[in-house]
Order: sequence, then C-alpha cells, then structure tokens
Amino acid sequence: MNLRQARLAKGLTQRQVAAHIGINQNTYSYWETGRSRVDTAALPHLAALFGVSVDYLLGHSGEESPKGVKIPVLGRVAAGIPIEAVEDILDYEEISPQMAAQGEFFALQVKGRSMEPRMQEGDIIICKKQADVETGDVAVVLVNGDDATVKKIKKTAAGLYLIPTNPAFDPLYFTYDEVISRPVSIIGKVVELRAKY
Repeated sequence: MNLRQARLAKGLTQRQVAAHIGINQNTYSYWETGRSRVDTAALPHLAALFGVSVDYLLGHSGEESPKGVKIPVLGRVAAGIPIEAVEDILDYEEISPQMAAQGEFFALQVKGRSMEPRMQEGDIIICKKQADVETGDVAVVLVNGDDATVKKIKKTAAGLYLIPTNPAFDPLYFTYDEVISRPVSIIGKVVELRAKY
C-alpha cells in the first residue's frame, strides 16, 4: 500500500484525509499502517484526492511514484504529541520516495547556536523518526518533555552525553536514572541538513 507516500506527497495530514472521506482518523491510520484493510469503496476517493491511480495506492507496479514526498517542517516538538499531530508546521520539505520508504521522517527548523558552525539558526534538518541512535549520531532529543534539542550523542556505561558542536556551549550529561526520571528521550536521527541562505 502506498497510502502514506501519496498522502505526504500532497502535504495532507491523516486527520484531513479522514475528514475528506468521512471516516475517523484512527480508521484511516489503521489503513496506512496495515493494521486493517482499506475499505475498497474508499479507494477511488483516496486516489482522486491524492491525484494517483487506485493501482498506485494498492502498490501495484508499473506506475511511477510521485516525484517527491512532502514532510512537515516543525517549529517545535513537544513530548507526548505524535509528530503527525503537531500543528506548529512552518513549511514542507520534499524527500525522495526512496528515502520515504525507509521509515517515517519529519523536518525541524534549527533554533539557537549550539550546533554552529555546521548548523545555523534557521537551517532545516531532515530527521528519521526513531527512539534510539548510536554514539556519534546527531539526534533530536526531548529533555524534560520540553521542546526538542539537536545534539551529538555519546553513550557511556554511566550515562548519556548530549554534545554541542559550538565550543561556547557545554555538553549536557544525564545518568541513566535521570534519562528515565526527567525524562530524556531520543525522537529522531538527523540524516540531512538543508542550509538556508
């Protein structure tokens, strides 16, 4: 099924699609994730809304996929809010269908100067949604359930370091107990930087 790719290519939320075809958002979400089968009567309406064929939605080969998949650029990310439900959308960025097929992606506008010189305030980072990363990866991290911060990750036996690339800023360190109690949670891995000039 290519429901998700087709929806993102049109820049629509699950809620908008569900409202358009007269179902609740959970039902549509189950269709996208494959937890339940799509109502075949809805397929022509979805195909028309997305500007693709029913064959494409069903994943049948032979039809070109959309040129690019649009993902939201978020101004902020807060704890407990699914990425697709965040309403603070600043813009949309396009990623390739090949990248989109590798998982769930979102974009975030960089704020602050802690990751200079590589990342400047206002730059856009493309992030793959995932709950863990390796040491050395740059990740989007929620601390205390507040807005996301972008830092290089270093894991040790005793705890977790969030390391800025700007030497004017100090690393943040959390024991694994603090990671649970605060909480500190990784929500995505930075896979691409799109600088703004």
